[in-house]
Amino acid sequence: MQKPSRFTMARNEIMSLRDRELHDAEQDAPNLAQSDSRQRVLTRRRPCHILWSWFCLLTKAGFAMSYGVFQEYYSGSWNLQGSQDVTGIIGTTSNGVMYLSMPFLFALFTRRWARKRQTAALCGAALTCISFLLSSFSTHVWHLVTTQGVMAALGCSLIYSPTTLSLGEWYSSGNRAMAYGITLSCKNIVGSACPFLLRVLLDHYGFRTTLRIWAAVAAGSSIFSIFLIPTQPSSTSSNALRTRKIPWQFLKHQTFYIYSIAIILQSSGYGIPQTYLNTYAHEVTLLSQTSATLLLTLFNIPGIISSSVFGYLSDNKRFSLSTTTVTSISAVSSALSALLLWGLTSQGSTALLVLFSITFGFFAGGYSATWGGIINELEREAAQRNEAVDPGMVYGLLNGTRGIGYVSGGIAGVPLLRAGSRSSVGSFGYGTAYGPLIIFTGLSSAFGGWGLLWKWKQLLHLA
Repeated sequence: MQKPSRFTMARNEIMSLRDRELHDAEQDAPNLAQSDSRQRVLTRRRPCHILWSWFCLLTKAGFAMSYGVFQEYYSGSWNLQGSQDVTGIIGTTSNGVMYLSMPFLFALFTRRWARKRQTAALCGAALTCISFLLSSFSTHVWHLVTTQGVMAALGCSLIYSPTTLSLGEWYSSGNRAMAYGITLSCKNIVGSACPFLLRVLLDHYGFRTTLRIWAAVAAGSSIFSIFLIPTQPSSTSSNALRTRKIPWQFLKHQTFYIYSIAIILQSSGYGIPQTYLNTYAHEVTLLSQTSATLLLTLFNIPGIISSSVFGYLSDNKRFSLSTTTVTSISAVSSALSALLLWGLTSQGSTALLVLFSITFGFFAGGYSATWGGIINELEREAAQRNEAVDPGMVYGLLNGTRGIGYVSGGIAGVPLLRAGSRSSVGSFGYGTAYGPLIIFTGLSSAFGGWGLLWKWKQLLHLA
């Protein structure tokens, strides 16, 4: 029998290799098609996440960003026991408790309770509704502080934390800051519409019935959105739950603490106008209740645009701006607005107060949209050190520092207002009882951009 030639053997080997490649390609084709199909589904679901987040923000931001309407109502219709001045801490306490609880909730829902996010959000919706309902039966000022400032805030945080945590899982570092910015823009849409709704309800039904109606609104919007928000499959897979651990190496980075201090300082001043602007407009510039409510709306409307703008700048796709530069633009501009516009308003100077509401609302309202850029910077530093970073956990801690600022500003606001009442001289804003609050707002906002000074110091040291 004749042996096959070397040419024949080589040809047979090549044909056998081709057959194996074709066989492997046929086996991989369904997997590739399935992967492409899954990717298209995920891409379609990303905008849905932002859309349904809007309804969650109606519960979280609607009351907190419109609390100035309640504060102005209490000042003219106080019939509860206790000092009416204490109501000034409710709005900032509410924001503070929400943000302070987020680091703990983010840590739980990142890994250990990842599959229980929806259940936790439903529990938060129930707690929020019960809190506002109990608040409508308040007879003492501490009842308001407990139900509105603490209990409802915890409920809102349970709704908001799972939603925001999954946002960082749906969007990569390339467009994460922009996604955060768009979501925060939704928050400002809510904050622009709710003051008029609450003002109408308070005028027609009083605060007790208004709180009961708001409890129903919170229940409907939150439960509706909780069931519709898509969950990132990788975050709840069994493999991810077994293998993923929260990396804490970023806590060793100086950058994290620089930005955290800046956020605390900026947030301590940001909550002051939200609480006292309505009352200031009514008492100092003698605006009507409707006009004062419009002023709070003008304060929130610019944030719709600025959150997306600062989020886009933080992604650093077209404009070569560092994160410290973007945060400083927001901080310094809002500080100048408070010191030069709010501080110089007087009786009848409505135009100046309107200009302050718009400019401060734009620059200060976009500050939190820069956090996506902060996370991107921490990720770059971690990559240089071959470390892992969990964006959701970092975002939760940044929210916690914001909560410290809100609580600090709220606690400081009450004695500052009392000090101004004892030494008010003059007609400008600085000479009224709100003078110390205006100065505090301007200075704390300015220090929110101190990260730029730290960056310059590093550059000078390297030079």
